[in-house]
Amino acid sequence: MSTTSLSLQSAKDTAWLGLPALLGPSSAQEAARLLSPDSQWVVSHPVNELIGAQQVLGGFLNPLRVAMPDVERRTDVFFAGHWDGRIDGGAGTWVTCTGHYLGKFLAPLWGIPPVGEPAWLRFGEFYRIEGGRIVEARILLDLIDLARQAGQHLLPPSSGLELLVPGPQNATGILKQAADGRAPSTCLPLVEAMIGGLGRYNQKDLHSMGMEQYWQPDMMWYGPCGIGTSRGIDGFQRHHQRPFLVAFPDRKGGHHRARFGEGDYAASTGWPSVRATHAGPYLGTPATDRPITMRVMDWWRQKDGLLAENWVLIDLPHLFLQMGVDLLAPPVAEGHR
Repeated sequence: MSTTSLSLQSAKDTAWLGLPALLGPSSAQEAARLLSPDSQWVVSHPVNELIGAQQVLGGFLNPLRVAMPDVERRTDVFFAGHWDGRIDGGAGTWVTCTGHYLGKFLAPLWGIPPVGEPAWLRFGEFYRIEGGRIVEARILLDLIDLARQAGQHLLPPSSGLELLVPGPQNATGILKQAADGRAPSTCLPLVEAMIGGLGRYNQKDLHSMGMEQYWQPDMMWYGPCGIGTSRGIDGFQRHHQRPFLVAFPDRKGGHHRARFGEGDYAASTGWPSVRATHAGPYLGTPATDRPITMRVMDWWRQKDGLLAENWVLIDLPHLFLQMGVDLLAPPVAEGHR
């Protein structure tokens, strides 16, 4: 096996075995073993930046385990790759995964009330691994959807479907083995060409981006709660792209923390991925003309040379804070208005 394949396999083994253990009864010991002493984690708002095992336990893992004592990981997509850090650092070997935390929701979690029944918390995760330890993690959680399950509607109903986001249609998303000599990702060049198409938007006609060149006609786009899931390019444009461009017409992408592919899959995250001005209404909030940044994660699957599925997470609580709205603030009682 080549040196590159060995590095990927080691990182995959570290993540696949270690991440579930961080949620188990020996989480403190596992965190001390798995995380480097200065491991940097950035989790969606309101958790944000954590440094080292004690902060990761106190700020992220322990609150999750208290809220869902029987919590388990349900991973739908898992693969790895190398990023050269040519834009904003983060060079090294990365493992990424997306899926759900599942458990009986028994105690409040970051201001969201428990339901006393099983709940699904959608996650997206990127881990940079060196020497068998996690040196960096970027994690987004769909807290808006968790609140929806608890009967709290923090945003207007999604334009797209609100559902339990599934894994890949062909059930091929778990790539635990880094096969020696595997050909370069068939998905990553397609993703990068598609992103180039997004940059050709003429500010008038969505067709100017030429998305039909890159997507299957029956593609699926799985957005966060507040936006929802859509099918086909027309659905993607109606439920996400058009409202997004009305709200943020000067959006600029880039600032990637990691972008890589393996086989039919590719993934990207930026911190931030997007910089823009909030110039139009978005998900029920009128324009503020404030500058904003977005924490975003994407995973794509290609089929027959076109993109077939796209899983997307956006840190909406962090975005809305910049627009003057604290989505996770405690509700104001009627008598105190």
